Amino acid sequence: MLFYRICVVTVLLGFCGISNANDLNQNWHQFRGPTGNGIALDANPPVQWKTENAKWKTEIPGSGSASPIVWDDKIILLTSLKTDRKPEETTKSAEPSEEKQGRGRGRRRMSRAVPTHYHEFYVVCLNREDGKVLWQTKVAEEVPHEGGHSTNTFSSGSPITDGKHIWASFNSFGLFCLDMDGGLKWERQFGKMTTRASFGEGASPALYGDTLILNWDHEGQSFIEAMDAASGKTKWKKERDERTTWSTPAFAKVGDTVQVITNGSTRVRSYDLANGDLLWECGGQTGNPIPTPIVLDDMVVCMTGFRANAAMGIPLSSQGDITDSENIIWSRRDIGPYVPTGVLCQGNIYSTKGSNAILTSINAKTGETVIDASRLDGIKTLYASLVAANDHIYVTGRNGTTLVLKHGDELDVVATNELGEPVDATPAIVGNEIFIRGEKNLYCFENVD
Repeated sequence: MLFYRICVVTVLLGFCGISNANDLNQNWHQFRGPTGNGIALDANPPVQWKTENAKWKTEIPGSGSASPIVWDDKIILLTSLKTDRKPEETTKSAEPSEEKQGRGRGRRRMSRAVPTHYHEFYVVCLNREDGKVLWQTKVAEEVPHEGGHSTNTFSSGSPITDGKHIWASFNSFGLFCLDMDGGLKWERQFGKMTTRASFGEGASPALYGDTLILNWDHEGQSFIEAMDAASGKTKWKKERDERTTWSTPAFAKVGDTVQVITNGSTRVRSYDLANGDLLWECGGQTGNPIPTPIVLDDMVVCMTGFRANAAMGIPLSSQGDITDSENIIWSRRDIGPYVPTGVLCQGNIYSTKGSNAILTSINAKTGETVIDASRLDGIKTLYASLVAANDHIYVTGRNGTTLVLKHGDELDVVATNELGEPVDATPAIVGNEIFIRGEKNLYCFENVD
């Protein structure tokens, strides 16, 4: 059992129907924070900390690499819990086959065997002040149809809130809308994903105003769907020519049009939020797209880093297919993260190469190098996306070590903080606090200066 910049803000207020800038600045309502670019506004979190000096630490049973989100005095996160129960009748077809366990297309897969036990899926709410559990809602209970990558979980997509409702996607196990007290308002089922190499699922839903976006890229017929956030009813749905992606959509407002931008190995695409019409598309990314697009002013930066690297700046005024055209602002093949998304801080993007702890900083507008590729001591690999606040960049490795860098034109590591347990979830930053979800616990560290 489960226990117990002014112009930027003006545009982003529409993303969740947030009524004023203060609400935006004082919360971390979605994956990658209030701007969607990984930076906390008006925040001053600690630079140095020790696990024993945490403001609080709360054990989170089950597993999940979904990032925590914060709204006022509440912290919301997702977790899945393996039970001891099996279906009453287990047939041979439910047993893991060689194909699903590990071999296919001539190479060794890194996916787990197909589960044979029921898993429970929970949305959990904690008190921000002391970390105590306020409520927990079980939204689904199923036997997963795929095993997933050995480092993935069944609750990897992050929730999102507008302060009145919470939307949580467990992908194959359902999309759910809850109120802030944990009451279920509606749910949607979209079928079962068949992911590449059975690596599992992980994209987060995205919200703009009263429209909820779900990107559903897998080995079957992929699609993107816009729903009425209040009811879950479909507004529009478009098929996509994409294999599995794990990238969360981003938004950009250009004139009177809101663009929904999705990363993809076939094409980066922009859709009209109002009706789903394809506005522009651009090829050139690598396979297994995971990083979220980074939007700034009149352009978007898209990156990938699976087996190769790609990064490009694309004007939001584009029309049609601009692949390999002179319309692309800049393009590079020597940088690009695999799992983590880089962070935009004062016009510079800090990003890794692949999922390795090799950091580069570039000018987002021009693509020119600011800080050459530099290896970060104390971290080998990372899945957590980079975050920033108060002119500092937070880089958290899978070993639980967080390096804090000072923003500038040279690599300046000002602190090394060890958590003592693995971390794959992206940290959340609000006010004077940083929240880090480890493999077993959620931690709150506070700047008391």
